[in-house]
Amino acid sequence: MLAMNQHLAAALNTTGTRAKLRDAVAVRDHIDEIVRLAVFGSPPEQALARYAIHSAAPQLGAVSSSIWGLYAARGRGEVSGFTAPAVNIRGMAYDMSRALFRAMKATDGAVTIFELARSEMGYTFQEPAEIAAVVLGAAIAEGYQGPVFIQGDHFQANAKKFATDPEGESGALEDLIRKAVAAQFYCIDIDASTLVDLSFDRVADQQAPNARLTARLARLIREIEPPGVTISVGGEIGEVGKHNSTVEELTCYVDGFRDIVGPAFTGLAKVSVQTGTSHGGIPLADGTIAKVAIDFETLEQLSKVGRERYGMAGAVQHGASTLPDELFHRFPAVETAEIHLATGFQNLVMDHASFPAALLQEMQDYAGANFASERSEGETAIQFFYKTRKKLWGPFKQQTWDLPPEVRAEFNRALQDKFEFLIRQLNAAGTREMTLKHVDQRPVEVEPPLVQTAV
Repeated sequence: MLAMNQHLAAALNTTGTRAKLRDAVAVRDHIDEIVRLAVFGSPPEQALARYAIHSAAPQLGAVSSSIWGLYAARGRGEVSGFTAPAVNIRGMAYDMSRALFRAMKATDGAVTIFELARSEMGYTFQEPAEIAAVVLGAAIAEGYQGPVFIQGDHFQANAKKFATDPEGESGALEDLIRKAVAAQFYCIDIDASTLVDLSFDRVADQQAPNARLTARLARLIREIEPPGVTISVGGEIGEVGKHNSTVEELTCYVDGFRDIVGPAFTGLAKVSVQTGTSHGGIPLADGTIAKVAIDFETLEQLSKVGRERYGMAGAVQHGASTLPDELFHRFPAVETAEIHLATGFQNLVMDHASFPAALLQEMQDYAGANFASERSEGETAIQFFYKTRKKLWGPFKQQTWDLPPEVRAEFNRALQDKFEFLIRQLNAAGTREMTLKHVDQRPVEVEPPLVQTAV
């Protein structure tokens, strides 16, 4: 048998059949090494490290939680005037999460969400169990105390796969949901908007496939959510980058969903809509991002209907991280419930003057060799790399994780500054007291892994 890793040995008791937490403080004292094992260790090391983090985090004050209670309060009109930033943790996940926790502490901004989409989990090589452990590990490292909102973003149905094998694609989403809930993702956004069928004349018929799959997956979530936890479930009516959403689409979708699940069912906390953005922005030939026109009036109207008619927190804005800075204060002004931010942070890191030129060239070469089929006719090299570089976080996960400390420190300062700016612009600063009032922070006990072999 191999010797137990010294950092895990200090934190865990593995003399029995299953591991047990020995010392939460030891987890905190060795958190950098334990998080690394949770990501890059052998399978037994990963399982033990992830368990150590999940079991120690609540004892140290960081509790994986659902934002449902706060959003329900917003639907009742008890809280208002803020937009929750939801940040997609694609690359350099530990550093990025730590920077976000520092920003949350600096702004007292507890209404902040850590998330990853189904597609991102694939190309960043981060399964739910990994990213949840990294986020909670970052909370421990930064001494953050309070609810930690971990969200499954865009748990999206693949329309082509669903058309040929609806049960297979639905089953794949159900499997993902089970993994996410087991990893303490207590916020999940179901995205069946890809199934909306515009061949029908009636909007209700267009939205019916969306409502049906959303209801099926929401029922599963309610069946498997831990006792005492009401997972925050989101829906979506308009695929980002398509035509702007309408009130009729919203009402037909939610009414269709409610007709299926029944009046006693704990339903949707929010609905994602389309108001003029696209994921990642639209790169121009010179590498700049095309300007977009956000329909704030529609966003305000949809949020109002969501709250007043359905008791939801309101509407969710996607594809916003590349918008001009001067627009962000307008989202809380129109009572947008939540805003999703991803590509802008990726750009901040990859375009940073400190990003190693040799590594960037290696990444560009990799993209050219592996994603050439995705290059559109007439697309410049700059446009192609901008569009595909999000898929490089997985293949280059360890290289970016192991960048020199002084380089990572530069990124981390820039990220924290940006996070603080956005939290303040979205009126999410100073939300800790409000969040603690409405969010249940009772921790869920995690199942210890079997000790099959010493590591």
